Parts: sequence; C-alpha cells; structure tokens
Amino acid sequence: MAKAIMIQGTASNVGKSIITAGLCRVFYKDGYKTAPFKSQNMALNSYVTHDGLEMGRAQVVQAYACGREPDVRMNPILLKPTSESGSQVILNGKVLKNMSARDYFKFKSELIEDINSAYNSLACENDIIVLEGAGSPVEINLKENDIVNMAMAKMADCPVLIAADIDRGGVFASLYGTIMLLSKPERKRVKGFIINKFRGDAEILKPGLKQLEKLTSVPTVGVIPYKKLDIDDEDSLSERLSKREKAKCSIKIGVIHLPRISNYTDFNCFERISSTGVFYTHTASEIEDFDMIIIPGSKSVVSDLIWMRENGIEAAIKKEASKGKIIFGICGGYQMMGRKIYDPYKTETELEQIDGMGLLNVDTVFSRHKTTARAEGNFAKVKGEMSDLSFIKIKGYEIHMGKSEIRDNSMPLIKIKGKEEKYDGAQNGNCYGTYIHGIFDDIADNVVKKLFELKNMEYSHVCDKDYNVKQYDILEELIRKNVDMEFVYKIIEKEI
Repeated sequence: MAKAIMIQGTASNVGKSIITAGLCRVFYKDGYKTAPFKSQNMALNSYVTHDGLEMGRAQVVQAYACGREPDVRMNPILLKPTSESGSQVILNGKVLKNMSARDYFKFKSELIEDINSAYNSLACENDIIVLEGAGSPVEINLKENDIVNMAMAKMADCPVLIAADIDRGGVFASLYGTIMLLSKPERKRVKGFIINKFRGDAEILKPGLKQLEKLTSVPTVGVIPYKKLDIDDEDSLSERLSKREKAKCSIKIGVIHLPRISNYTDFNCFERISSTGVFYTHTASEIEDFDMIIIPGSKSVVSDLIWMRENGIEAAIKKEASKGKIIFGICGGYQMMGRKIYDPYKTETELEQIDGMGLLNVDTVFSRHKTTARAEGNFAKVKGEMSDLSFIKIKGYEIHMGKSEIRDNSMPLIKIKGKEEKYDGAQNGNCYGTYIHGIFDDIADNVVKKLFELKNMEYSHVCDKDYNVKQYDILEELIRKNVDMEFVYKIIEKEI
C-alpha cells in the first residue's frame, strides 16, 4: 500500500490544490509513482477522462503534475452546484442524482464505501498518495458525517499538513484556531503548518512562528512566497475572474461572467499570448469594448440566459453580432445562442421551452441523461472572419445535458472522428458555437492572430509547446526551495 500525506487548509482558496500539485510534482520527480486524491470536490470546472468519466479539474492538474493521465478514482465524488442550495452529485464519474444540501448532508455517509474503494485501489498501484481536503476541517456544524477532511485522513491513516493564506491576514489566529477546534486524536495527525502566498522578508515571521509552535506544538514546515503561476485553477474565488487593466491589452476578449459559469479554464490559453487579455464581465455597457465575445458553459443554462436577458447583456451581444463582431459560444453558451431550448422533462426549470438568442440556427432539447465524452476531429469548412480555422485539427471533451440540431441547412462547425461520421456545433456569419470544451487550446494562436489582423496590427507571438510542463517545474522549484522536504519525507515515513 502507498504511503500518504494530506493537505488541509484553514479555509477555502488558501492554496491547497496548488500545494498538493506541487508536492505531487516533487514526489514524481524524485522517482515515486504518485497520485492525487480528493474524496469530494465541489466545483463547476470539471473534466472528462479518456474513458468518458467526469471529475474535478483540480485533480486533473495534480495528475498531470504526477506525469500521468487523470483517473476518476482520484476524485470519486464531484458536486456541481445547480442552485444556491442544491447540487448534481457525480459518483465515480457518472451522475447519481440532484440533491439539496440538506439531503446530501444526510446521505453522504452512504458514499464511504465508494470512497474507500477508490482510495484503496489507487493506494495499491502507487508509492505515494497526496490527499487534499476541502474548505476547513473545523467547520464544526459540518463535522458530523465528514468524508473529506479529518475523517478521510483517518480512513487513509495519514499525517496532515495545514495550509493557510497569509495574504488574507490573520494567519496565526487561523492556524491556532484550527488546531484548537480539532479533537485530540485529530490534532495528533497534524504534523506541520504551511504558510502560503507570503510577500516580504520571511525573517520577520520567525518570532510569530516560534510562538505559534510553542502554543500548538506544531512546527511550520514551509513559508511559500507569493508567485503568479499559470496553472489551471477551479475555485470560484479565482483571481482570473477579478477586474483587470484593459488599457495594457491590444486584444480584449470578453467572457460573460454567468452566475453559474462552468469550465472557465477553457479560456486561460488566451492569457498566455502577449498583449491579449481575457476579461470576465457581467455588465452590458462593457460588451462593445471587446474584440471578441465568448459565452461560456453554464450549469444552469436557462436561468443564466434569463439573467443575460434581464440585465441587457443579451441585447448588447446581439447588437455587436449585427456589426459583424465575432461571437463564440461554448457548451451552454452554444445552446443559448440557438433559436429554441426545450426542456420537456423540466431538468433545469419549470419552463418547458424558451427562446434562445437567435444567433445560430440551432434548436436544443434537454434530456435526462448527461453526455460526457472525449472529442477529437477537425473544423469543417469555416465561413466568416474565422475562415482560417477551416480543417484545423482539434481535441477536447463534451459535458452537457441535451442535444442540439442544426436547422435550415445551416453549416456545422466541427467534424468529430469516430466509428460513425458526427458533426458538432454551428456557424452563422461571425457567430460560432460548439459543445467541445478545451477547443481553444488548439486554436488560441489562430484566433488572436485574426483579431490582430482585423485591427490592422502586427502579430508576432510564438507558441511555447512546453509551456505547461515548464509551469509545473516552476511550481516544483517553489516547493523545494520553501518547504522542508526532508521533514515532509520523515512525516510520510511516520518517523515524526
């Protein structure tokens, strides 16, 4: 069985996922067969494995850090919020059912056997498992029936490191409070603290670290400086969604910040291109400022379409489309751009049908079953300003409820490889839509080059094929320099 270590945090968004990925990278580079594991993940950013199963994107990133393909066993339970108080429950990569938060809280203990099965299966195949917790282990109103923090550490019988984000302030109180709210058996599992996102001279921290260790008997094993890394994240608090300076960007790509936006990591590839910025907007008045507009995926397509309609964003997008501006819809955004959306089984709302934006000649019918599949193929003959994309090879994945059909002899956008000929997406003038997530990873350079041409500007960006690997290596170096890995290895070997 594999040895294991777990990263928990004082709160959400303190850097657990990135620290876990960093440790995965270090162990992998040190020659150990390593795998990440998170028993339960709540996120709208998900991924489809090669065997057509859905899992959280954080564990996908961590898997790649280990030099391996994502495996749904790394994240057996995925919760995708559908409302303020309910989620779609995905078990072992497949939809189980939709549940309210209250019902799921009562139900989740029934999933322990599935969690154990996934974990033990991975542990039999690896040298080291790096587990990740969720939120805080001391949400005392939620500790009953815990399956992701200290209860998971107990199931795996593994030591724990607690991470805290000093950039938020109150780091010592957060760490001390976390330890004090743990039970005595739980405290014994905590072998060290990691302070994340530090800015300044670490020497200044030393008096506080000494006092914290004196109070808790837990040493700080790492102080990680703040560093901007271009590694996919999935938290709704992601810095990518915050406002950025438009004036510094020659090309501005606007992504509609839908209330239930999903898979916004689809657009990170544009941020790697010089002089190009991605801006997430929920304001109609900003729409005309963008050189291209993207309507992203959504976990609640109908309600997000209504939201766009009510706040004027739909009208603003249609106005720009009439001027010939490039509009691109991905997954739920593609469905919204069509003529009609039918929901005969009321899978999303009580509405059985709703008018779409009318930008594409497509009708969508929601079904009870979710499509999750890998997709590989090439663009069909593309019309409009994006004609240079014609016949370019693409790959990605589909995650959606329902099926869309092209009407009035309109043209599809993508030809997908397979046993049978299959087409995806639609095009109409400079409006384009597809179900395929990750499609921009292959064409971002082509798209931005065209946007530069449309503004009569010179484009000189050179793509770095090894970009992602280099980012993982930067993360590895960051962990090695700032975390006492000798101490960590002793923790894993249970010498401490």
